[in-house]
Amino acid sequence: MRRIRRFESDLNMRAESITITKPSPTVRSRVTNGSGLFAEGGDERGPWARRFRDLVAEHAADAGGSLFLSEAQRSIIRRAATLEVQLEQLEARFSEGPADAADLNLYSTLSNTLRRLLSDLGIERKQKEADTIDLMAVARQKRSEADAAA
Repeated sequence: MRRIRRFESDLNMRAESITITKPSPTVRSRVTNGSGLFAEGGDERGPWARRFRDLVAEHAADAGGSLFLSEAQRSIIRRAATLEVQLEQLEARFSEGPADAADLNLYSTLSNTLRRLLSDLGIERKQKEADTIDLMAVARQKRSEADAAA
C-alpha cells in the first residue's frame, strides 16, 4: 500500500511540474508563424496564391475568426481553399470550350470533396436578414424636412 501511495504522489509531482510551452518562432515553420503560405517552395505572389490567401481568410472569418480556430480547422480550411482554387481553374478552362470526360470527373470529385470539407467545418449558408424600408416613415421624414426648410 505504501508503494502505491508513493507512486501516486510521484506521478502527481511529475504532472504538476510539466509545463507545455510553444517553441520559439525560429524552430517553427513559416506556415505556423504566419509568415508564409507554404512550408517550402511556391510563389506566394501569383494569382493562385493570392486567391488561396483570400479564400483562407474568408473561410476563417466564416468559422468564427482565425484566433478561435483549432489547428485541425485551419488545416481543413487550407485544404478547402486549395480545392476551390483548382475548381475555379477548371471552370475557367470549361468556359473556353467543351470539357472532356476526365476533367468533368475531376471536377465532380473535387466538388464533392470540397462540400464534405466545408460540412466538416460546419460552414453552412445562412440567409442574411433583408433590410426593410418603411416607405411611409421615409415619406414622413422627407415631408417634415421640406416643411422645416420652408
